[in-house]
Amino acid sequence: MSTTILRGALAAGAAMLALSVPAVAAGATAPAAMPSTGRRASSTTTDAANPAAVFALPRPTGPHPVGTTVLHLVDDSRPDPWVPEEKARELMVSLWYPAKAPSGRRAPYMTMKEAALVLKGLEARAVPANAVRLSRTRTNASLDAAPLGRERGLPLVVLSPGFTVPRSSLTALAEDLASKGYVVAGIDHTYESFGTSLPGGRTATCVACKSVDLPGLVKVTRTRVADVSFVLDRLTGPNPAWKGGGLIDTSRIGMAGHSIGGNSATWTMLGDRRFRAGINMDGTFFIPLPEKGLSRPFLMLGAGKIHQPGGGDTSWGRDWKRMTGWKRWITFDGMEHRSFCDYPLFAQQLGLKLDSSLSGPRTVEVLRAYVGAFFDLHLRKQSRPLLDRASRRYPEVRFWR
Repeated sequence: MSTTILRGALAAGAAMLALSVPAVAAGATAPAAMPSTGRRASSTTTDAANPAAVFALPRPTGPHPVGTTVLHLVDDSRPDPWVPEEKARELMVSLWYPAKAPSGRRAPYMTMKEAALVLKGLEARAVPANAVRLSRTRTNASLDAAPLGRERGLPLVVLSPGFTVPRSSLTALAEDLASKGYVVAGIDHTYESFGTSLPGGRTATCVACKSVDLPGLVKVTRTRVADVSFVLDRLTGPNPAWKGGGLIDTSRIGMAGHSIGGNSATWTMLGDRRFRAGINMDGTFFIPLPEKGLSRPFLMLGAGKIHQPGGGDTSWGRDWKRMTGWKRWITFDGMEHRSFCDYPLFAQQLGLKLDSSLSGPRTVEVLRAYVGAFFDLHLRKQSRPLLDRASRRYPEVRFWR
């Protein structure tokens, strides 16, 4: 990597990886969507008058109810890269999937401990009270609902979150994909998040946060590549960790990641041929693609200022030239780095400042549309003209290549 590219990538990466650094503006929350489970519903529009009002994720846009379950997976073939005295790598994985019917038990968004650690790391206000609200965010998924689908009938999308934030930060996107008939696996990369709740009341904190120089970010990338391939092994192997594993079509697997999770998608695809298509959501490419390039479909979705051609992140232009298959370079005006996860939905109420002119619900709508269209095209072979040209429905979207 040249000195100029390295300096630009690190500068951009530092700004993007440091999710704990505030910026300006705010989003709003969206209405709840599941059938009532008997729990009191609070409107997020009354937050100013009722500080205890719960948050809610937007309604999924697909036709199916959504189920979810949590897996604790242990890779005993390698020690933990961040805490080597732990002789195995533990991972928490959430699965979202189309369900036959709601189970009546609404899935939790995250644990109270995770919420408190994330809010502290993001420098939110009133952490104890807001941790309660964030952890109780109303999701649209039913816990452990029976999955819907036929043998080898469902495509799989793996989601890798941004550095320092947990897998729950991509729940709104995951629920939407699941409602459209995808199995979605969200991975917590242990010791890379402000907080990950593990079995037995244990909590892993962000050991990797001490390693935000280039060697550390390269290590994060390589660790995630190993994590993702291991999770895929456990979901699709002869004895799948999930009872619905037989529903996954192993010929239709994709990956999307936010920030360094998106950076990791290219190298996961290079190292694991099972992944047919990938998306980078606003992440710097810390390890340059090899000269031979990446020949499978790839979508680059970025915030307008930093990720348009000539913007602050020079790694996009460099790696774009080495992508030899189907590809698109798309940016969103009015969005910033944290717009690519759930947090703009709650930013204003939590005191998180965002340099974004789009509301939280709008950012979720736009992201769902383009991510869903990409996987429909490349995992289901369904025509999606949305990916070919600008759309009047989404005037904030710009096509660069």
